[in-house]
Amino acid sequence: MTHPTADDRKRAAALKALDLIQPGQIVGLGTGSTAAHFVRALGEKVRAGLRITGVPTSAAAETLAVEAGIPLAGVDDVPHIDITIDGADEADRAFRLIKGGGAAHLREKIVAAASRRMIAIMDDSKLVACLGAFPLPVEIVPFAHRTTMRHIAAAAVASGCGGNFIRLRGGDAHPLITDNGNLVADLDCQSIPDPEALAAALSAIPGVVEHGLFIGLCSGLIVGTETGVEIVEPPAHGG
Repeated sequence: MTHPTADDRKRAAALKALDLIQPGQIVGLGTGSTAAHFVRALGEKVRAGLRITGVPTSAAAETLAVEAGIPLAGVDDVPHIDITIDGADEADRAFRLIKGGGAAHLREKIVAAASRRMIAIMDDSKLVACLGAFPLPVEIVPFAHRTTMRHIAAAAVASGCGGNFIRLRGGDAHPLITDNGNLVADLDCQSIPDPEALAAALSAIPGVVEHGLFIGLCSGLIVGTETGVEIVEPPAHGG
C-alpha cells in the first residue's frame, strides 16, 4: 500500500470541504495549491448543476474559477459571504493561521472578514503546535520599505519571537509585487509565542498594509492525513 503524498492529502481535505457547500451560497474561494483543488472540484459540482456564487481572493483564484466555470462576484457586489474555504501555510488548534505564502493574504483576509464562516483546508504538515516556523508574510507599501522592515523586525523581538530575520520577497532587484501594487516582507520568527501580541504590534506600524496572521477569523480546520481526513472544530459549549 502506497502512502498518500502531500498533494493527495491536500486533495482529500479539499474534497471533504465540498460537504460544507449548500445550494445558493456565496462562497469565498481561497488561493494556493490546496484551495486550487477545492476550486476545481467545486467547478465540477457547478457543471453538474450546483448553483453557487464564488468570490475569489486573488487574481490567480479568479482565473482558476473562471476556467472551472464558477459564476463569480466581487466582495462589494454581495451582501455577505456564507463560507470561505482557503488554505493555510500554518495552523494551530486554536484556529490561528499563518497565510500569505502566495502573497494574497490581504485580499484573503478581507474576504475572510466578510464571511460568516471560514474553514481552512491543508495537509497535516501545516498543523503545528506553535506558529512561526513558516516565515510570516507582511504586505508593506513601497515607500520607505526598509524603514518599515526594521520596525517589523523590532516588533518581532518585542513580542518574544525566536528570530527576527526579515527579507524582501524577490529581493531588491526583482521584488514581488502583490495584486494591490505593494511589496511583501517575509519575517523569520522561528516561533511566535504570542500571535495576538505580534499581530497587534504589526498592525500598528505605519507602512504595514496587512500581515499574514489570521486570528479570530477561522472557525474550523480540515486536515488531510495519511489515514484520512481530520476535522478540527471548536469544543462544544455547555454540558
